[in-house]
Amino acid sequence: MAKKKKSRGRKIFKYILYIIIILFLSSSLYVIACKWIEPPITITQLGGLFEGYGIKRNYVGYGNISRNVKLAAIASEDQLFPEHGGFDWKSIDKSINGPHKKKRVPAGGGASTISQQVAKNVFLWQGSGWGRYIRKVPEFYFTQLIEWTWGKRRIMEVYLNVIEMGPGIFGIEAASKTYFNKHAKDLTRAESAMIIACLPNPKKFTVKPMSRRVQWRYPQIMEQMDNLEGDEDVEAVIKTP
Repeated sequence: MAKKKKSRGRKIFKYILYIIIILFLSSSLYVIACKWIEPPITITQLGGLFEGYGIKRNYVGYGNISRNVKLAAIASEDQLFPEHGGFDWKSIDKSINGPHKKKRVPAGGGASTISQQVAKNVFLWQGSGWGRYIRKVPEFYFTQLIEWTWGKRRIMEVYLNVIEMGPGIFGIEAASKTYFNKHAKDLTRAESAMIIACLPNPKKFTVKPMSRRVQWRYPQIMEQMDNLEGDEDVEAVIKTP
């Protein structure tokens, strides 16, 4: 009887191990493939569809996105993006050892980095509660993997193409057409800052009609854009190919 239980336990262990290996290999291949192809659909986009908002999206290449948008995203969401490896360890060090003088500030005031947001938006799911804690380990895995295989410019390109920028509006091209009736490559500094200011809650912080939060936030983003303009590391990320 004991031998049968051990044999059954080994079979279950092998079965779980096989599943883990298959998931690891398939997810790794999908991440690598997404270095060149656009993600066909995300869980967040499906959520918007089921909530009745529909899906407005139109993926565009990096050269068809205004440098103003890229600069606004870094200025608002993750000023250390050009130099960190996916996680804002400097922010963690600051919380432990006290503040250090530096030009840039942590991601979104301490929120997820742009790399982490891409990992959650493309490969995982959004939300808080218990799901947030379950997501931590795969989020670390996917964040590191895209940093190792994609590079900063591809991460930024995917970020600006998949992130929600209004109810059912995904990506900067769809947002630009919806709010300003122009292509993403033609967005001005102010328009770029307005769109980015709707994050992290684009359903609540609306661009049009302009919510109080966006009205208050976008001038601050423009000020930070001025501060970062010309920074060598930032310019290497936002320049047109």
